[in-house]
Amino acid sequence: MGSSVACQLAQRADFSGRIVVVEADPSYQTCASARSAASIRQQFSTAINIEISLFGIAYLRDIGKWLTVDGEQPEIGLHEGGYLFLATADKEQILRDNHALQIAHGADTALYDRAGLAQKFPWLTTEDITSGCHGLSGEGWFDGYGLMQAFRKKARSTGVEYIAARADRIERHGGDWTVGLSNGERISAPVLVNTAGASGGAEICRQAGLDVPIRTKKRCVFTFDCRERLPSFPLLIDPNGTYVRPEGTGYICGSAPPADQDPDCEDFEVDYELFETHIWPTLAHRVPAFETIKTGPAWAGSYDMNLFDHNAFVGGVPGLDGFYLALGFSGHGLQQAPAIGRGMAELITTGHFETLDLAPLGIERLTLNRPLIERNVV
Repeated sequence: MGSSVACQLAQRADFSGRIVVVEADPSYQTCASARSAASIRQQFSTAINIEISLFGIAYLRDIGKWLTVDGEQPEIGLHEGGYLFLATADKEQILRDNHALQIAHGADTALYDRAGLAQKFPWLTTEDITSGCHGLSGEGWFDGYGLMQAFRKKARSTGVEYIAARADRIERHGGDWTVGLSNGERISAPVLVNTAGASGGAEICRQAGLDVPIRTKKRCVFTFDCRERLPSFPLLIDPNGTYVRPEGTGYICGSAPPADQDPDCEDFEVDYELFETHIWPTLAHRVPAFETIKTGPAWAGSYDMNLFDHNAFVGGVPGLDGFYLALGFSGHGLQQAPAIGRGMAELITTGHFETLDLAPLGIERLTLNRPLIERNVV
């Protein structure tokens, strides 16, 4: 997110300032972007999230236009295999309402009844399913690490500076924000954008005088191979929230743990019990071919989870001049990075959003206790 903001700000002809990205983990070994399942969808239940992802897929499709450096176009392996959300009878109306909103905003999604699902996806168990919604185009997965590095490379090529250090202390002095770094340096600027995510975003807010309900949550990704070939396999979302999608010749999968077993966490230990007791049984029921699989490597990553409403805080902060947020993406950061970077660059330069109105993601909704409810949380 930091590199997207910096890159797109530097690309503006009407911006002539100095841009510095403070990067606590220059190896990117533990960053969320490198450990993400890296996917993009339009199947949200709020208009702003649909619009952000429609912008995002257009950006990714035309990535060479935006992020080519010295004639070299980045390769991010975009595959538009679509999401497939499944619904039981008690959730069917939610799926239908969401689909109507998606169509109204230009998303290319199709709704199927049980018979339609069985015909299109013959490897799928549908007896307990009443409907499903599939992204025909504009949804899929990509190389998240590759996208992050493409933003970073383009940013550096336009003069953005990167400092390998952690932001330890944020203070306001006159009209500037002063940042004390872990390497002993101090830098000052009239504009500070907090994109620190799970690695310290909430603490930076606290030091600036703002308390945000953003916590670090661990999510695990598991891999496996299946002997049987399953054609046209999408990113499948079971009604209980478990997901699975193709990756190379195999698959990756995961699921959020139950809320009462999801503490704030900063370690990267893999929860294999979650796979054995919940994920695999779910997948074996939904796709009988997955009853016999060969498990592979697994890893854990982190979300900057916004406990208020699972949507990001984006934009300026009333009463804190020059302090901006792009924080709390709750697992949607990679797919939303193109639009958020564009919007933040516009806001910093002109004082308002131009391409998309990102005001619904403003911090004001926290103060007013008006959560932006997203019913398709995965």
